[in-house]
Amino acid sequence: MMTTVSPSAVPSHLDDVLDSVRRRSPGEVVFQQAVEEVLHTLGPVLDRHPEYADARILERLCEPERQIMFRVPWVDDRGRIQVNRGYRVEFSSALGPYKGGLRFHPTVDLSVIKFLGFEQIFKNALTGQGIGAGKGGADFDPAGRSDAEVMRFCQSFITELYRHLGEHTDVPAGDIGVGGREIGYMFGQYKRIVNRHEAGVLTGKGVGWGGSQGRTEATGYGTVFFARDMLATRGQDLTGRTVVVSGSGNVAIYAIEQAHRLGAKVVACSDSAGHVVDPDGIDVALLREIKEVRRERLSAYAAERPSAEHHAFGSVYDVPCDVVLPCATQNELGEDHAGALIRNGVLAVAEGANMPCTPGAVARFREAGVLFGPGKAANAGGVATSALEMSQNAARAAWSRDEVTDRLESIMSDIHAHSRATAEAYTGDPDDYVAGAAIAGFIRVADAMLAQGIV
Repeated sequence: MMTTVSPSAVPSHLDDVLDSVRRRSPGEVVFQQAVEEVLHTLGPVLDRHPEYADARILERLCEPERQIMFRVPWVDDRGRIQVNRGYRVEFSSALGPYKGGLRFHPTVDLSVIKFLGFEQIFKNALTGQGIGAGKGGADFDPAGRSDAEVMRFCQSFITELYRHLGEHTDVPAGDIGVGGREIGYMFGQYKRIVNRHEAGVLTGKGVGWGGSQGRTEATGYGTVFFARDMLATRGQDLTGRTVVVSGSGNVAIYAIEQAHRLGAKVVACSDSAGHVVDPDGIDVALLREIKEVRRERLSAYAAERPSAEHHAFGSVYDVPCDVVLPCATQNELGEDHAGALIRNGVLAVAEGANMPCTPGAVARFREAGVLFGPGKAANAGGVATSALEMSQNAARAAWSRDEVTDRLESIMSDIHAHSRATAEAYTGDPDDYVAGAAIAGFIRVADAMLAQGIV
């Protein structure tokens, strides 16, 4: 379900910015939604800091510094020529080199990439790691493709994109459809073309050749850390809590793992063909085997787990729980889902995916007093750990898993505290993490842009 905030919800003095975005990016509905949600929070900031409006910071932030679209031709295993479209949108370099993942999925288009890149501006700023914002990908679907086909696609993709990358310019990582296999193929082709082993040009690499311990788990772990910190503000924790996770990919798997470690029980997760309910708690080892090794549907999990039931219809959000971690894709959790969760007594929602909750759902959660952690803050652990990988690459060092996880936990706690303090300072409501995260990230980028002049 696609929902947008009504124009009247945006402060009147920001209407011109939103109108400009709609005019200059017609049909890019998801991108417009992302911009509108941020603008909805920034009125108090511009009231206190008219210098941001005078310098047209928002107008500049809403227009990417560079947009790249290109053809990706490749040959499948039957010898047939295939053609996909590739993208890289480099939004902001005010705080450092462009940083953000690559998504390979049939739903990828310019609107999706711009939405993701725009969100990345604020998320990356919140980490305090000195990284700018970008996003990219292609409308290629790796599902069902052989390793050889994926390799040929990745090599063709990076053969065009490489000229725009560099450890001090633009450093992509993985996203949906892009894991260690795809990063490996792209890095190998990049190295072949430039004749340099620039380990810092891509993150999410294998640990044996420049990758970081803990990077694979970081987004999921970080989301759970953020949920834990939200609950702590009300004197609660995750021990004994029932949790529902949407998705069953990388973020979802490691969110489930960390939730279990902190004493919660995850009783349901989902994929595009339905969801499973497991009252005994999701078996992470079996889930990883099904999804990451065998690349099968969750029905296979239920077939091998006596305590689990697979549901091809209905929603994972109908399962009663205390905490929800949406970890699949944008706009997956709508108002009706939010209503069901509220009726079932949900306490907290932390977004492991990018903008998985529609504006209407967010409003329902906020009205009901449910703690809500937006993706800008709650899923920032992945890019934060990517920045830690960049640091290790620059120093030609390798940190232990415990050291990386400790740093991740500290970063997530800082993001939580900073978002909460900013929300209280600008809205008077420390629980308004939506405003707090957006405002905190915006101020960091805006101040850098002011210092660097009109560029």
